[in-house]
Amino acid sequence: MTTAPARPDAPTTDRRFPWAGLLALAVATFLSITGEMVPTGLLPEMSGELGVSESAIGLLVSVFAFTVVLTSTSLTHLTRRVPRHRLIVVLLLVLALSAVLCALAPTYPLLVAARVVGGLAHGVFWAVGGAYAGHLVPRDQVGRALAVAMSGGTLAFVLGVPLSTAVGQALGWRSAFWLLAGLMLAGAALVWRFLPAVGAPPAVRGEPTELTETGAARVVAAEAIEYRHRPRPSVTGVVISCVITAVFMIGHYSFYTYIAPFLTRQSGVPEAALSPALFAFGIAGAAGLGLVGWFLGARPRLSVPVGMAVTAASVAALWLFEGQTTPSMVALVVWGVMFGALPPLLQTRMLQVAPDHMRDLASAFYTTGFNTGIGGGALVGALVLDGVGLAALPLLYVVVALVVLVVVVVTDRWLAARSRRAA
Repeated sequence: MTTAPARPDAPTTDRRFPWAGLLALAVATFLSITGEMVPTGLLPEMSGELGVSESAIGLLVSVFAFTVVLTSTSLTHLTRRVPRHRLIVVLLLVLALSAVLCALAPTYPLLVAARVVGGLAHGVFWAVGGAYAGHLVPRDQVGRALAVAMSGGTLAFVLGVPLSTAVGQALGWRSAFWLLAGLMLAGAALVWRFLPAVGAPPAVRGEPTELTETGAARVVAAEAIEYRHRPRPSVTGVVISCVITAVFMIGHYSFYTYIAPFLTRQSGVPEAALSPALFAFGIAGAAGLGLVGWFLGARPRLSVPVGMAVTAASVAALWLFEGQTTPSMVALVVWGVMFGALPPLLQTRMLQVAPDHMRDLASAFYTTGFNTGIGGGALVGALVLDGVGLAALPLLYVVVALVVLVVVVVTDRWLAARSRRAA
């Protein structure tokens, strides 16, 4: 389609930063993540019209995430010879089709099928999006490029989910999906127009394999790692880190997936204030992401357990202050700050113990673990919601966070001791 650009590590005299292309990628990331999470803010509306339980609507997040886990690697391999520019445009069109099918779905089974379609495209998008940003700039600007391109993921929680919730409450949940479909079509046009084309994928050219879902602040934080007194790189450390991530995300999404009914029924938040409450959570998450880039990312071995402890305390406060709106909102914001920080910190911790030759593969494992947590959390939350009730969800999250906190501390010391013995 076009001639291949210079490799990212090749010398170049053109130092212009490709803002337009990277911002187009950021828009695509924003739309992809918003499409994944939009049901979380519209559980009551969707369950009421379709005649299914709210837990069943929450499982739509599981369906989406498990589709990513089961298909992203194979589909990325099958599409490895498709030009990346064309592929990202097609993926956005498929995501738009999924949103249209969701808006039109007359029954719950057809809605599930529509979410599977979206999950197929979402997984491949995350497998190529980060690598694409890296191909547009010289090696010394890769971190900056990823920071711009993947910032859309954070904005999805700050703006995408709250705005889709507001539209769904005002005009009906189907209108939220129609709006999302239109925006995805516009996003595909932006990518087609402003994203520079790159040559053959790295796997075809015999170069290093693609990065996967390496978010903005995660790369910046990884570059700021303090190397002293940490465990030696090992496959065991990578596996432990990815399992810890998956289990913690199961705890988080078992509660967050059903946050809308919890806030309105347990915390006393009026339905009209639900969208602003989710917006506050997203803004807090962006602040937490900023803290990672500022100072937390340099010390993930300390920041991760502290963050999990504060998360457990804030979620416990949501349960303790049931029916008290103001303290509940304070707890929600604190929780948002910590959750904004923990995913990049967990990946930074994983990169600390990943051998250099398998960092790309380790990132792929992390992506699989993360999406397993999203899907598994929504599923576990649905079972608890149906079996015990809404009020049990924050307690489940607190227990998981505390267990993972202990595992983090114990395994970190074990890996460090193992490294000292091997020295």
